[in-house]
Amino acid sequence: MADAVPGWLVPSFGAPKAAHAQLAVARFADASTFGRGGFKLSSPAFRDGDELDPCFTADEEDAVAPPLEWTAPPPGAHELVLVVEDPDAGSGQPLVHWLVWGLPAQKGQLLEGEVPPRVGKNSVGNSEWLLPQPPQEDDAHDYVFQLFALDLPLTLMPGAGKDEVFAAIEGHVVAAAIYSGTYARSDESEDWTDEDDFD
Repeated sequence: MADAVPGWLVPSFGAPKAAHAQLAVARFADASTFGRGGFKLSSPAFRDGDELDPCFTADEEDAVAPPLEWTAPPPGAHELVLVVEDPDAGSGQPLVHWLVWGLPAQKGQLLEGEVPPRVGKNSVGNSEWLLPQPPQEDDAHDYVFQLFALDLPLTLMPGAGKDEVFAAIEGHVVAAAIYSGTYARSDESEDWTDEDDFD
């Protein structure tokens, strides 16, 4: 059901799904801001659409967030905000894995495991990278890294939730970029025991 996904966003996914229409980028970006000025997000750890290494997931001890790199946003940007969501969580809304803001509006990067300047609450209420841990019976989930360039700096305190961050983003996106990884569980992995805690 790719029809629900905005036309400008469809080419970003190898196999667009209706769930992709629920992503933050579909809500806050549009054809004029998506990739504006060559704004791009990437990672030295995985190719766009490829599988995440287990070292970035709950299936490996001492796992951390993957490294990310981005190009300079277009003029008029004052801050960058990163939102990472799993649209395949099956709860009606994407599962938020990471909310990051306070990133300078310039070419930059987050190193593997680096603690960002400002981090909000993920879907289980922690202010950190929520390690991917989809149910074993599921096909691979998409983990969509969405970077937004805003026309104003956010004044939110660390630990703000999705609703607060999204309210601050709305109407202020001057450019957006996305990059996706996938992950499926191995048979030896343990399943979530706290699924009911998801927002």
